[in-house]
Amino acid sequence: MISALLPNYARADLAFERGEGAWLWTVDGRRFLDFGSGIATASLGHGHPHLSKAIAEQAAKVMHVSNLYRIPQAEKLAARLVEHTFADSVFFCNSGAEANEGMIKMMRRAMSDAGKPERFRFITFEGAFHGRTLATLAATGNAKYLEGFGPVVEGFDQVPFNNMNAVRNAIGAATCGIIVEPVQGEGGVRPADMQFLRDLRAVCDEYGLILGMDEVQSGMGRTGKLFAHEWAGITPDVMSAAKGIGGGFPLGAVLAKEQFAKALKPGTHGTTFGGNPLACAAGNAVLDVILAPGFLDGVQRKGEKMRAGLEQIARDFPTVFEDVRGLGLLLGLKCAMPQGEVQAACAAQGLMAITAGDNVLRLAPPLVVTESDIEQGLAMLRRAAETCAGKTQAAAQ
Repeated sequence: MISALLPNYARADLAFERGEGAWLWTVDGRRFLDFGSGIATASLGHGHPHLSKAIAEQAAKVMHVSNLYRIPQAEKLAARLVEHTFADSVFFCNSGAEANEGMIKMMRRAMSDAGKPERFRFITFEGAFHGRTLATLAATGNAKYLEGFGPVVEGFDQVPFNNMNAVRNAIGAATCGIIVEPVQGEGGVRPADMQFLRDLRAVCDEYGLILGMDEVQSGMGRTGKLFAHEWAGITPDVMSAAKGIGGGFPLGAVLAKEQFAKALKPGTHGTTFGGNPLACAAGNAVLDVILAPGFLDGVQRKGEKMRAGLEQIARDFPTVFEDVRGLGLLLGLKCAMPQGEVQAACAAQGLMAITAGDNVLRLAPPLVVTESDIEQGLAMLRRAAETCAGKTQAAAQ
């Protein structure tokens, strides 16, 4: 008999009742160091006093009114995002998949409004992950995710990541734009080459294409910049954000330059919950912390410390790990053995890690992780690697 809660997840047998910073406690009293952050979402960790207070205070006033009315909290959050990014306007929704759907619709509508409705196709990249809706699954292009869901939504052409020749070869008369993740999180924590991102901007300008950036996982300070494309010194035309934007509270956003944002006129797109007072109170509280002087510098510093430790562990255990990749506090270890075995060994040491494509162990601690937390996490990972190396050696004998 099927369980009351739909069993579509392979859940670990762990149930958490409270958290503080980068640490979580289970209902039976065990403590874990969280280097997954709810899949790079709990940007301020657990129980952050400023975020918790903002949510509680807003919940006691008004949580939801719908977008039939003005929402001052959303107006404030949008103005702050505009001030600190390339964007001129922001649309709020609930999740990364919704943000990417909104971005796709905005890009197509903008091209149609420009008198080119025949240009509706997108170039996307192998190894990408853009969401679980029908359109974002098509943008992702992973056959495993698409199987059994009927005809694939038309209009997406996948090409190899970091391959500019393939991009140019895929451009045709029906091409609307390019959608890229600056760091492919689900695809194996694979950063785009900075020159590749600059070349994408240049080719979009050359051919009159729209550049869409999926920063659902790489944004909101995760790489040490507010958004990861800033490392390349470019700006997209449209960008999706979610995950860390609400610190764990459901919130997504589409940020855009004016000429593209104005394509979504009243009646063309909408959401019931998106940008409600409670979600935007959370979003403003997260920005309060991330935009504070020195915070992003601290993310960069902690990311460098963590990466150096991971690289040493990879050198010490070549039968377990092949290489280290990523940016800031979105890091991955390419495994030389099944990633699930390494993840289980980490959990046995009290370290929560998550997996990604390309047989990668993904590490994305809260942005508020301390240097002491990082040192403890590296020690846990080292013990897990010792366990895995021992099993590998025993199997070889």
